[in-house]
Amino acid sequence: MADQEPLSLDWGFELPDEVFALSEEEQAEQVRYNDDLCQWGDRFFIRCILPVPLKGQDDYFGWGAWAEVEAEVFERYLELYEEDGREEPPHPAKLANRLAPYPGTTLGTRVLIQFQTPDERPTLALLETDKSRLAQEQRDGIDAARHREVLEVLPLS
Repeated sequence: MADQEPLSLDWGFELPDEVFALSEEEQAEQVRYNDDLCQWGDRFFIRCILPVPLKGQDDYFGWGAWAEVEAEVFERYLELYEEDGREEPPHPAKLANRLAPYPGTTLGTRVLIQFQTPDERPTLALLETDKSRLAQEQRDGIDAARHREVLEVLPLS
């Protein structure tokens, strides 16, 4: 029997959902973005990693998701962009992508953004009071069967 390919450990979104839904023309006229940052009018987004631990492994599944932040948080991130921001307290943010494997919508879910080192994307943590499946899985981790289930729901890249 052939070895199974290892399961993907991440899934990334190109842009926040609402920005991605704009036409190319609207994006060109209204949006400034790169791989890490996005500004759409007076709305600000930072690309992050929302880690979900893998049970029995010293690893995680990382959602490459966008977080919407206040202008002050965006500016602070820019100030610390080339510095170690891990000592910075976490800032409030809202998830700017819908994660398909989770019922309902994750779009707009309140999260905390934690800055990292210059070579690492900030991480997102769901609030302790959040009772959603995503929050539960971020706290407790997922097993291999759930990991496969998550990947099966995602569109092929």
